[in-house]
Amino acid sequence: MKNQHKCNPRQAAGECAAKLVENGMVVGLGTGSTTAYAIKELGRRVADGLEIQGVPTSYQSSFLGAENGITLTTLDEHPEIDIDIDGADQIAGFTAIKGGGAAHTREKIVALSSKKFVVVVDESKCSDILSHPVPIEVLPFALKLVIKQLAELGGKAELRMGVSKDGPVISDNGNFIMDADFGRIDDPDSLGKKLSQCCGIVEHGIFTGVDAVYIGKKDGSVDIREA
Repeated sequence: MKNQHKCNPRQAAGECAAKLVENGMVVGLGTGSTTAYAIKELGRRVADGLEIQGVPTSYQSSFLGAENGITLTTLDEHPEIDIDIDGADQIAGFTAIKGGGAAHTREKIVALSSKKFVVVVDESKCSDILSHPVPIEVLPFALKLVIKQLAELGGKAELRMGVSKDGPVISDNGNFIMDADFGRIDDPDSLGKKLSQCCGIVEHGIFTGVDAVYIGKKDGSVDIREA
């Protein structure tokens, strides 16, 4: 299914997915540049009378949601979310690698709390096989142990360093972020389960169970894929 949209691919995907949101819904507000277009479109619809509440996945999406007039809420108030719209670093089929914005722990919590999990990407993020380094949120105390465990699973891990600050990137939860390169990931579900069993790993960036993917194309169309 394709929708035509005259704008850049990320904007096309984000704005198209925002059309899924209906009056009265509680919406997961993902993190990243493509999702930002969805949040801004939701803000425009709110200004036109749409009534929704948003559960942000990061400080970035919280600030952006508030700036665009979206009433923010929490999982404590709404433990079940109607729909979650989020981006991805890479997607193959209906499995994604996320965490480029260091928000994948909260993103996964919100995704798993949602009735429908929608990923918005431009076509450059699509692949037949996942191979992107997997973001890992790590307890600082367990850093060396996690590096060892990742190596035993075949991953080469690097601590993500800050760009506009000295030292490592710190997540919204106060933890370190690592990027583990496993090369070609033929069985992401199995790898995800093994990562979840590693002591000291708070959460990893392999997301299974995506319900729909909205892919923005260079010609402005959006390819919609439903699981």
